[in-house]
Amino acid sequence: MRKAIQFLGLYLVVAGISGTIDHLAFQPILNPILNAFNRFVIPHIDALTGFEVYANLTVSVIGVVVLVIAERAGRRTSGAR
Repeated sequence: MRKAIQFLGLYLVVAGISGTIDHLAFQPILNPILNAFNRFVIPHIDALTGFEVYANLTVSVIGVVVLVIAERAGRRTSGAR
């Protein structure tokens, strides 16, 4: 379970950075997968209009937080054994 959460965190970090790059300049690498947030979520939320770069960087920060939480939870459970 921890590996899945770590994968999700890593995906969010990479997707946020990729979305930022895609918004500033075209990013051709795995565009449909990594830029899903940038393509499908941001255009449908009016409050994010004009703040696309900040929204993508926030996705990256959330990914880092998920990675840190998964790592700390892993240390706590492995230390209890």
